[in-house]
Amino acid sequence: MPFTLESGALATDGVQLADLARAVGTPVYVYSASAMEARLTAFRAAVPAGSLVAYAVKANPNIGVIATLAKAGAGADVVSRGELLRATTAGVAPDRIVFSGVGKTLAEIEAALSAGIFQLNAESEPELAMISDVAMRLGVTAPVALRINPEVVAGTHDKISTGRREDKFGIPITRAGHAASLAAVLPGLRLQGLALHIGSQLTTLPPFETAYRTLLTLAANLRAAGHTIATLDLGGGMGVPYVPGEPPPPAIEDYGALIHRLFAGEPAQLIFEPGRFIVAEAGALVAEVILVKDGADRRFVVIDAAMNDLMRPTLYGAFHHIRAVRPHGGTMVADIVGPACETGDTFGRERDMDAVEAGDLVAIMTAGAYGATMASTYNSRALVPEVLVNDGRWAVVAERVPPERMIALERAPDWL
Repeated sequence: MPFTLESGALATDGVQLADLARAVGTPVYVYSASAMEARLTAFRAAVPAGSLVAYAVKANPNIGVIATLAKAGAGADVVSRGELLRATTAGVAPDRIVFSGVGKTLAEIEAALSAGIFQLNAESEPELAMISDVAMRLGVTAPVALRINPEVVAGTHDKISTGRREDKFGIPITRAGHAASLAAVLPGLRLQGLALHIGSQLTTLPPFETAYRTLLTLAANLRAAGHTIATLDLGGGMGVPYVPGEPPPPAIEDYGALIHRLFAGEPAQLIFEPGRFIVAEAGALVAEVILVKDGADRRFVVIDAAMNDLMRPTLYGAFHHIRAVRPHGGTMVADIVGPACETGDTFGRERDMDAVEAGDLVAIMTAGAYGATMASTYNSRALVPEVLVNDGRWAVVAERVPPERMIALERAPDWL
């Protein structure tokens, strides 16, 4: 595990979380570089040799995180011009970048093609026409794959399911043949593959198998119709354990065995887009207890992190295990809440947790994915900083942005 008790207190990669909190202040995200590298290594070892493992930048777009994974052999899956810029800035070669996303703008398509990325995953027929127009204007050939909606129920949270019939993502599988024919005749396009992604935080393998079998059948049919299918982008979605004691998601070795069984003999290059699987367990949000107060019916542990720092519990009802950084040995039952003016600013209800008091530190676990990247400045709170730890060393890889700096970007109109 990335975060373990050393000398009675939580540490990662040989660095005490309490020391980081004193140096940087709280709240603060802390990431273990070695944990990310280990997860990426395990993923790459599990899937067929020659596959492109394109880290899903949306999970954690910090430059230090992307650079760590790029150095360890990852490409990048991006969904915006900003993510493309982050990936290239962090050292990801353009020919190892895949651009996904249901609403690419003309400017984003131009940026992707100008950079020379490996593949654009087109999500509609109108988007194919947009890519063609930009490619012709730039005088280049756009490498495209068709992102298909396979109409598969992934069994994950409603808001992170992306492959059902009613979801906004991808080309309906019933129109895949028409979309392929369109891509074949539009100038400036080179149809090179198919793509899908059915959702995030999947905890069983059958939805993957159903989707992948659908994709293989479609690939065979399109090849029979004369189309070149040289890449198959299988997306991401592998889940991680959030709740202690619950059955864990499938091991990466079991996922890899499924891939080898289904795609044995498949000539196309496989592409994978893991995000949460790589970085979630490598991160924790460290916060200080402001006070412990007793309400009429509940005890509340009020911490200095808020929903603007970690949105997942409010947005998805997500569970994050919460630990004392330096446990005293006792336990308590409490609601863990933040200072934002929202009842939804709650990280856990009626939790049986380590006993804490004012001034103690707590760590909100499995926060390396969809944490800082979804942070906001609600209530004019500072943007949370991020720290990367590696083999006893640490560095601030995103500074705290205080209200003074944010206010400096605003101004009242001349008439006031």
